[in-house]
Amino acid sequence: MSEQTRAFHPDTVLDACGLHCPLPLLKAKQALSTLAAGQLLEVRSTDAGSWRDMASFTDQSAHILEGREQRDDVYIYWIRKAGDGHS
Repeated sequence: MSEQTRAFHPDTVLDACGLHCPLPLLKAKQALSTLAAGQLLEVRSTDAGSWRDMASFTDQSAHILEGREQRDDVYIYWIRKAGDGHS
């Protein structure tokens, strides 16, 4: 389960390890709300369901899932905040 192809330089890192569904996604939404348009959020989670949740969330929003990967039991996501006027 790895889709990372390049190094990312996030503006903010959210450690959601140990949290269970739906908390990693909710915390990611909260973190995105504090970022400026175009900034990059890195989310780390140990919840296997987050793999599906983060992809579904970005598919249904204007935010962009720049990449994701699994490192052992940690799932890492890079989400770029949508431009102005989107959530």
